[in-house]
Amino acid sequence: MFESPRRDLSVLLLHNMDPAWTSEESREAANDVAALGDAMKGLGHPVELVPVEGRQLAERLEGFDPRAYVVFNWCEELPGVPRSEPEVATVLERMGFVFTGAPSRVLSLSHDKPLVKRILEDRYIPTPPWAVFGEGDAGGRGWDVFPAIVKAAHEHCSIGISPESVVTSPLELEARVDFIRREYGQPALVEEFIDGREFHVSAWGNGRVSALPAAEMDYGLLTDIRDRLFTYEAKYVPGSRLYETIELRVPAILLPEERADLERIVLDTYRATGCRDYGRIDLRMRGGTFYVIDVNPNPDINPLTSLTQAAEAAGFTYGEVGSRIVNLAAARHPVFREPARPAA
Repeated sequence: MFESPRRDLSVLLLHNMDPAWTSEESREAANDVAALGDAMKGLGHPVELVPVEGRQLAERLEGFDPRAYVVFNWCEELPGVPRSEPEVATVLERMGFVFTGAPSRVLSLSHDKPLVKRILEDRYIPTPPWAVFGEGDAGGRGWDVFPAIVKAAHEHCSIGISPESVVTSPLELEARVDFIRREYGQPALVEEFIDGREFHVSAWGNGRVSALPAAEMDYGLLTDIRDRLFTYEAKYVPGSRLYETIELRVPAILLPEERADLERIVLDTYRATGCRDYGRIDLRMRGGTFYVIDVNPNPDINPLTSLTQAAEAAGFTYGEVGSRIVNLAAARHPVFREPARPAA
């Protein structure tokens, strides 16, 4: 299929544009979306940008015929509605649009970290030991594995993750569990903190899935264990200490047997959690074992992300990344899944 991908497929590039963002945030988001749209246009795809600036997604899409487009779903949430990424997919499904990335049920799963952990354990996929502490539970009582990391059980995009998330004593654990429950109104997920090398590995495909070169988050310049994690600040705040200190290395340097083991775990996780078209699995390595720490079914794909840089290392341009993902979705489209017919 991808030896000769179709580049005549019409694309609606759906993205959120929150009115609450600063002018700088809005400008950066618009530039990212335009970059992907222009890259796909350069290959021949007709692309229309569709910003979602309010909660009325269905009304925003009413003028578009689902039979005429593949939707590239880059909409992380409905503006002002926390954890609404699955709702975006639900609306697209209800309206009959074929769209890139995970379906609503898989996006909902990705926001339920305890359920993801159970799925991994059921498939014998390594993941750090864990426990959940809800409102009625004592703040971390009974947990005795340190260092540990405390996460919000139903958040994504590193929301709630900061250096204070890494705890080294029962007292720190109790304080952080209480903080998560108070600030986010949800249970706290506690895991053993794997202080080792961290890898972000993207994969794509349906049925036949392949992994892109592994990216490593290099924490070598950070000596404090609490800084050795990819926080919201490290991801999204240029100029911040962690953003400027953590280095992204693509491809990661691994022994052949390590690379094979890493890719096996990534592909097993991709399939076990229902990823579709593309996804990214985050792992940490300690003692020769790769532990899955997060699953991202619709990862960010701006030009600076690990996915796009890994694809570039594999020989794909930015436009080809977008086109390949669109072609994967088009295989589900009642019109576009048929080969293009030559003009009479």
